[in-house]
This record gives sequence, C-alpha cells and structure tokens, in this order.
Amino acid sequence: MLRRLSADDARFRTVTFSPGLNLVVADTTADSTLTDSRNSSGKSSLVEILHFLLGAQASKHLATRPALRNIMFSLELDWPHCPDGLTVKRQGARPTVVNLDPDISVAASGRLPVPGQGAVHLSEWQELIERDLFGLRGPHPGVSGRTLLSFLMRRVSAHGFNEAVRTHRQQSEPDATTNLAYLLGLDSRLASEYRILAAKEATRRQLRKAVNDPAWGQIVGSTADLRGQIVLAEAEVARLTERIGDFQIVPAYEEHRARADEIDRLIKRLGEQDVIDVRNLDELERAVNETADTEVAYLEPVYEELGILLGEQVRKRFDQVENFHASIVRNRRRYLEDEITELRGRLAQRKQERAALGEELTEVLRTLQEGGALQALTGLQQILAREMAALEALRSRYASAQALESSSRKIAAERARLQQEMAVDLEDRQLQTAEATLLFAEYAQRLYGQDRRRGYLAIDAASNSLTVIPRIDSDESRGIGNMVIFCFDLMLAVLAKRHRRGPDFLVHDSHLFDGVDDRQLTAALNLAAEVADAEGLQYIVTLNSDDLAKAQLRGFEAGPYLREPRLTDAYENGGLFGFRF
Repeated sequence: MLRRLSADDARFRTVTFSPGLNLVVADTTADSTLTDSRNSSGKSSLVEILHFLLGAQASKHLATRPALRNIMFSLELDWPHCPDGLTVKRQGARPTVVNLDPDISVAASGRLPVPGQGAVHLSEWQELIERDLFGLRGPHPGVSGRTLLSFLMRRVSAHGFNEAVRTHRQQSEPDATTNLAYLLGLDSRLASEYRILAAKEATRRQLRKAVNDPAWGQIVGSTADLRGQIVLAEAEVARLTERIGDFQIVPAYEEHRARADEIDRLIKRLGEQDVIDVRNLDELERAVNETADTEVAYLEPVYEELGILLGEQVRKRFDQVENFHASIVRNRRRYLEDEITELRGRLAQRKQERAALGEELTEVLRTLQEGGALQALTGLQQILAREMAALEALRSRYASAQALESSSRKIAAERARLQQEMAVDLEDRQLQTAEATLLFAEYAQRLYGQDRRRGYLAIDAASNSLTVIPRIDSDESRGIGNMVIFCFDLMLAVLAKRHRRGPDFLVHDSHLFDGVDDRQLTAALNLAAEVADAEGLQYIVTLNSDDLAKAQLRGFEAGPYLREPRLTDAYENGGLFGFRF
C-alpha cells in the first residue's frame, strides 16, 4: 500500500494515505468565480507524480517542467521484506536516478535489503517493481511492469479513460491483452505471440505497399522476373565453370605470344622483299629482251663502193668493230640472265621461308588458343566469382519475394494455430475466467441492480489477439462507459491482489466519474469501500467536492475516508504543489 507522498519543497501539500478507501477532495473557495477551475488543483497531478516515482519515463513528464524539475519528490509505501516500508525519491533534474531507502536492489543477490539510501538507475527500479510488486521473474515477453501499473493507475494525460482494455490511445490490442492476460491469470506468453504476428503483419503490409514503387524491382522484384534472371545467371556460371575446367596453362605463354608476333613481322618483311625483287625481275627481263646485235648490213654496199678508196685495211677494221660489238651484247645478256637467276633464287628461297614460318605460326597460335597464361585463368576465376555472387544475390531476392508472396498464407496459418492453442488454454483456465467474469458481473450489478443493466465479461481467442471485452448493457453513454472501467479495474486489482500478481492498491482520477449519475457514483464509492476492506485493498480516488456532496446526499458516509490535504482552486497555494506554474 501507498503511505505518504511528499516533496522537499515546503509549498508541496503532503498527502497521507491509509488502507481501504482514500478520498482526496478538491474544493472551490469562497472567492472562486465561474472561470476558476479545479483542473489546476492537482488531482490529476497527484496520479502523475505517483507514476513518476513508480518508474514512469521522464520524457515530457510533469515533474521535468522547469518549475518542478529541482524538487525532490518522495513516496513511502509498503514493500516485501521491508517491515518499515520503502522510501522512493526522484527528481526531474536527474530523472534516470532513483534513490531507495532501504537499498532493495541487493535482494536480487539473495540478501535482505540494506538500511540506508541506495541510488539505482531507472531501468533497474522498473525491474525491481516487476520483481517485487508483480512477481515477474525470468523472461516475460510482452508483459511490462509499467503497463501493468497503468491499468491500476490510469492517466488522463495518456487518455487512459477512453477504453477499459487499453491504458493509452495508441496501445495495440495484442500489447494490451498480453498484460491483461497476466493480471487475469491466463497464459501471457501465448497471448504475447499475437504481438509477434501483429508485427509480421505490419511489416508485410508495408512491403506490399512498396511493391508498386518503381524502385521495388531493384530491391526485390517479382518471383516471375527473378526466376528468368536466375536461369540466365546459372547458365553463365555453368559456361564459365566449364571453360575454367578445360583451361590449360601454357608454359612460357608470354614467350609464345612474342614468338607469334615475331613470326608475323618476319612474314611481312619477306613479303615486302618479294615485292622489290619481283619489280627488279620484271625490269631485268625487259632489258634482256631489248638487248640485240647492232645492225651493220647497210654498211656493206657502202664499203663495196668505197673499197678502192678505203682499201683492205679499213675492211679489217670493220670486222673488228662488228666482233667487239657482238661481244658486248653477249656479255650484257649473260649479266642480266645471271641477275635474273639470282632474283628467282631469292624469291624461291623466301617462299620456302614463308611456308616454314607459316607452319610455325599456325602451331604457336594453336597452342595459345588451346590454353592461356596464369593471369588469364585468374581473370576467368574473378569473373566467375562475380557471376556467382550476382547469382546468389538473385536467389536471395527471389527468396525474399517468395517469402513476401507467401507470407500472408503463413501468417494466416500461424493465426489459426495460435487461436486454437489460445482457445484450448482458455478451456483449461475456466476457473480463472469464471472468477473474473463473476466479479465483474457482481460489481456491475451492485451499481445498476440485477434487473436494470446486466454486466458481463467476454474473454475469447480471436484471430488477431486474445479479446477481453467488459460490457454493461446500456445506451453507450459516457457515464456508463466510465463505470465499465471502474468495475473492470476493481476486478483486476482484486484478482491481482488475491493471486499475488500485483500490488494491493488501485488509484483513480476524478475524470473517471465525469458524466456518472449520482446513484452510480454513490454505489461505486460504497462498493469500493466495501471491496477494499474485504480484500485488504487500498483504493485511492480524487473527487470534486460537489460530486462528493451529491453522493453524501444519497447516504454515502465520506468522513472515515477523507484524507488531508483538501485541495482547492485557490490561485496561490490551494493546489497540490502549493503554487501555480
């Protein structure tokens, strides 16, 4: 139970709690005007500060505001193995540090709490709350001490009074019902599996939306397109693998390639020389054909007519000239024929050389074609590695696309399996569900009578989550909806206390009674007082004085349950904090 809420600021209005029903009332003062509001008196702030001291995250919390952040708030409460209770202190300026007196953190090692103040991190304090207030030890997926506390201390700032089975507006049904399952004594681990399926379904929906994105094909793609790409990639990998398997490394590959280049140059050079020699041969043959004996026949008549004058001596000289000229012609022809013979010999020799070089080049090229150098093989292996990596990437994308396309069927199958298992578990836990159902129905009956409005609690295994539906037959008015939350929370607190699955306190803000009929308000306060006494429970509720007056007119005895201080809407010092900010 909670004992005392205080602060190191003298202006703060210390609140002391007792077992059973506790009423923290906000009055209007004599000076109040129509524009004054008790919304600033601190009723909701009391719940917020209790949450802050019991491990709430500091982000945007009331206690971290500039006017409050340097105030050290303190809560004294009952705690297991602490006969004198536990004192918790926390400050908005250092929200991650929680001071505990005694130091209960050592209890995790099997030792009793150590007297004296011990500072722990906020996360460790949250774990201690789960361990000692809710009995959570070991893995408990989906069950959070902070969420469980939010069912027992609903916050207006989180819209905790909008719906009975949720503690804040954005809370998913699987998350809420997992924690409710624990408080109700059901299989919370099984209920938590719905959370995993919900996450998978959310991911699948996001991926399905992305299918229409032009960039999607570059990231994953469709199975049909990827299947064709995989076939082509596999064929390329097979071709490269076969080529590498048949590859032969040629010894002295570079020398063979250099010899092939040299032979090619030699063949070209021989061809160039042949062109020159063929041209020279043509000229020599033409010169031979043009070389002939000098025509001297025309001189004969002349010599005969001039014989007397020239005489025999001249005649001899003519014969010598003729013979000399014939000798020169013969010598020239013989020289040209020798040159021609030599040229033809060189041409024939080069032809043989070209033939031999051609055969050698053919052999070298065949060797190079059938094999290659080591670096060529390494290059092929690198290409194969890249192609294999690309193939594996395609296969991975194909698996992702296939998984996405089949995920809907898998999720549906998992939902059907989980729904069946949850249904079987609910059958096995009929005692727990019956106890919760009867309590809720009893509390609703106490508020509305047996014949007017019937209350019931439906607990079922649905396809998307465990469903917990508390209802009171009504016209869906806000007041009746709030009374559904009242009966539901009171039932949860009683069951948690009875079976040691939660603490022995329940806290409600005055917003719970907005729009509630006077009769139901009176019945609720009487029921809360009675149940708190019978179950050893502490029920803390903040009320406006005019609502309390309406209940008192209908016979509710408020005196024993009123707690100090009485908050007011006085501007300077009437609220919980003793000042306005």
